Amino acid sequence: MNKVVKSAQEAIAGLESGMTVMFGGFGLCGIPEKCITAIADSGIVNLTCISNNAGIDNVGLGILLRAKHMRKMIGSYVGENKEFERQLLSGELEVELIPQGTLAERIRAGGAGIPAFYVPAGYGTEVQEGKEVREFDGKMYLLEYGMRADFAFVKAWKGDPAGNLVYRHTANNFNNMMAAAGKITIAEVEELVPIGAIDPNEVHTPGIYVQRVLHGKDYEKKIEFVTTREN
Repeated sequence: MNKVVKSAQEAIAGLESGMTVMFGGFGLCGIPEKCITAIADSGIVNLTCISNNAGIDNVGLGILLRAKHMRKMIGSYVGENKEFERQLLSGELEVELIPQGTLAERIRAGGAGIPAFYVPAGYGTEVQEGKEVREFDGKMYLLEYGMRADFAFVKAWKGDPAGNLVYRHTANNFNNMMAAAGKITIAEVEELVPIGAIDPNEVHTPGIYVQRVLHGKDYEKKIEFVTTREN
């Protein structure tokens, strides 16, 4: 089956205002930037976005923030985005902050069909508010729920037309688990290779989880802070 689409606009087809969407990546590494740009150019609004972070001003999810496409942001780290801070403090954006490990496990659990699990992170803090608490072997745990999304947009290093994906280094962090947690998963790939070119032992995400593949081009390798030292 050939799942390759011709454009980012075709890749986001079916995404509607008010949906819940996952975006892979860690910082600015491994983000599905072509699909993010296509969403920013659309009239889609009131999205609930699930991602490790909200990008930086005018980069990554920062593009959707500034253009007011988001209603709610669910993530674990948001410290590099001034527009995010402004919208949060002004009440324009609903925010749910989740400990990073808990966020990762909630997404993984959702993709694996696990409805809920207990985790110690957050006990005794504001994270505990409103959650069921149980004791196991003398330690307190919070009940957390698996997380799924209407759409998951991920970014891979290599992919084939069947949707088999290979991530590179840090980009494997959230992309892999989000690919399994989306009802519809769209994969951007830097390199599109023929079916059979990827060793089955090297596949991170099997094609069964992926509905569309977009071969992106001219990716920019941006970082949050450019830090240099004097000679």
